[in-house]
Amino acid sequence: MDYRKEINNNPNSLLKKLLTGVSAKKAVDVRYEFDRNDQWAVISVYVDDQDNELALRLHAGGNYELYVGYYDDEDELQEVSRTLAEDEKKEIPGNMKKVMSKVVVDEEGLRVPADILVK
Repeated sequence: MDYRKEINNNPNSLLKKLLTGVSAKKAVDVRYEFDRNDQWAVISVYVDDQDNELALRLHAGGNYELYVGYYDDEDELQEVSRTLAEDEKKEIPGNMKKVMSKVVVDEEGLRVPADILVK
């Protein structure tokens, strides 16, 4: 799969793949991460049986970012991401938005039953 094209041309398909991966789990870690002046909550899954990471990040400013980390043919890590537009954010379940917001505000990760996140 060409993740660079997919994330720019069809982010909803990647978001659906993330939600499918989340719903297949019993519980999901919603992690809190930060780097210098930025902080975010992140939910990630591994897809395609090839150690490819698909993640949704909520930054402190309220921006949602879709992220893909994958290895190319030369076994080099490639990372692509894209900020979601307002209409694309509507595909994110309400409970997932609430939990991710809580993680950012509290600056502390949570482990949550997957079925709660995807409602």
